[in-house]
Amino acid sequence: MEAVADTCGGKAGALGALLRAGLPVPDGFVVSFAAYLAAVRDLDLGRFAGEPDDLDATRQVIEARPVHATVIDALGRALDELGDPPVAVRSSAANEDTGQASAAGQHESFLAVHGVGEVADAVRACWASLFASRAIDYRRASGRDDQPSDDLMMAVIVQRHLDAEVSGVMFTPADPNDATQIEASWGLGPSIVGGEVTPDAYRVADDGSVAPTIADKRTRLDRRGTRLVVRDVPTRTRNQPTIDHATATQLAKLGKEIAALLGGPQDIEWAIVDGRTWILQARPVTAAPPPPTSPSGTSDTQAATLTGTPGSHGTVTGTARIVRGPGDFARVHPGDILVCPFTDPAWTPLLRIAAGVVTETGGVLSHAAIVAREHAIPAVLGIPNVTSRLHDDTIITIDGTTGTVTSD
Repeated sequence: MEAVADTCGGKAGALGALLRAGLPVPDGFVVSFAAYLAAVRDLDLGRFAGEPDDLDATRQVIEARPVHATVIDALGRALDELGDPPVAVRSSAANEDTGQASAAGQHESFLAVHGVGEVADAVRACWASLFASRAIDYRRASGRDDQPSDDLMMAVIVQRHLDAEVSGVMFTPADPNDATQIEASWGLGPSIVGGEVTPDAYRVADDGSVAPTIADKRTRLDRRGTRLVVRDVPTRTRNQPTIDHATATQLAKLGKEIAALLGGPQDIEWAIVDGRTWILQARPVTAAPPPPTSPSGTSDTQAATLTGTPGSHGTVTGTARIVRGPGDFARVHPGDILVCPFTDPAWTPLLRIAAGVVTETGGVLSHAAIVAREHAIPAVLGIPNVTSRLHDDTIITIDGTTGTVTSD
């Protein structure tokens, strides 16, 4: 993959730099900005800053358009060179994965895609996701709603799909003397970055020592043919470590090499297949998570206090709003504290109006936690059954630095 940010976006550009440095990146190719611009050249993309109906109409037009025959031919040839395996199709937008804004999870990505027709459909969906409501809300909340339409471009990464036994995320430190933070769980990575599972957490110090916190990992995501399926993790392995100390140390060493190559602290997605570690993504860390305090769980010393994982700095008091799914989104008012099972990227618009967030599952390196830190709202993660232990309309105080939630 010979890719640079100017023609293929930050995500693809970083992977291209890693590949050229000989680091373990899966084989693939990039559909560049040029193909996207050719597909939308007759559209008035200036409407991206207009009314919601205009944005949705733009998205629908792109989704409905057939991909040009020349693009399909190029996709077919490139897939044949890979051996036509299942692939991952991932967005790589202009001004995505920068040091100012990650756009974590805001654009579409697809796993287990097979065949030129399905890949073309996934490419088109990635293009259209520039105009999805969550991407627009993210840009506005990030102060980028006046972004020139010429800068709204989407490249698309197509890589060999990896059936990972273990996947995870790693944050390298800004200070080389600080610890590398690693989160890991069974199966494919979306369950971790989407916050749908509470992962194992490892802190690898500069001297190589490893401090693990092993979670109860109840589900995993795997490929079955061209479908992704959520499976229960067998009871005997739910509380087993996903990686050993040697692997954690090796990951941290690889993370330091990537940070040095890319010029700063990195948010890195990785996967392990047949004992080999692969790098799936690397982007600048936009907002570092709080340092760990005590292990997550329920505090027995104060009945009214629940303790989870510190996810985003700060303290706030507000009204608890229990949200179990999209059907509850309209119930959230500005200043509410969002209390939910987890927050995947579709929930991002709520983080724009919420004063804070509390989840039942998820880790500090998940997409929602990253976006909460970018929006500077407190977050406490991984409190089991919190949606039933707290009650709607009650006043609560959350401390995202210590990981505590207190009912008044």
